[in-house]
Amino acid sequence: MFPAIGTNPISTLNAADLLPVLRRIEARGANEVARRVRQAFGQIFRYAIASGRATRDPAADLRDALEHTKETHRAALTKPKEVGALLRAIQGFQGEPTTRAALQLAPLTFVRPGELRAAEWAEFDLPSATWRIPSARMKMREEHIVPLSHQAVSILRELQQFTDRKEAKYLFPSVRTRARCMSENTVNAALRRLGYTKDEMTGHGFRSIASTLLHEHGHWTSEIIERQLAHGERNKVKAAYNRAQHLAERRKMMQWWSDYLDALRDGAEIVPLHKKA
Repeated sequence: MFPAIGTNPISTLNAADLLPVLRRIEARGANEVARRVRQAFGQIFRYAIASGRATRDPAADLRDALEHTKETHRAALTKPKEVGALLRAIQGFQGEPTTRAALQLAPLTFVRPGELRAAEWAEFDLPSATWRIPSARMKMREEHIVPLSHQAVSILRELQQFTDRKEAKYLFPSVRTRARCMSENTVNAALRRLGYTKDEMTGHGFRSIASTLLHEHGHWTSEIIERQLAHGERNKVKAAYNRAQHLAERRKMMQWWSDYLDALRDGAEIVPLHKKA
């Protein structure tokens, strides 16, 4: 915003001044960013009104002026044989140990990439095999519990050798400074090193893999799977009722999922659970 209109008195700005800023963002295909910038405009103007610096919010006039954000499908592998090949490639990754651990944990936990790379040791209780992601770091702004399989706990204990929880805040610190977590591009760059293009697999794709294969196997209800994916419940009354989060069932599912991935990685024949004899 600032390079274009930052020097103008806020009381002189109108919708015609704001729209070109948003159009330039749309022109590079960042429709969601343009939407968020319009929201930020509104927040600034509402504060200006409250503090006597402006009399109205022109950003409100632009609510229907922006292009709708198109639904994007994250690149991911969804065939069991392809997933097995990916897991074998990750097992042979020769880069940074922390990057390798992130690649290994991503399919076992299937949290969002930002939730994984910014994970803090203080969030983990390894004896109880539980990861509690605080609400401030979650998209839906609700605490999310991730039951950890035996395999995930083993990876985390090995990771402690490289990022000791007494010395490091983050599981995956930046290579430049331990005061920050790893870059958002680190996992995607590692996947490129393994030979996967951005149209084949991304860090976010591990969530799609889990969602697709867990639903296909039919052993776990959609409610359990969606809860573990931290997808928000649209029905607020139902959401409040489900605070228990089906944790016991999710813990069983996460261990089953890790065992299933091990079988795929090792090349075992996988028979769908819902398949009739």
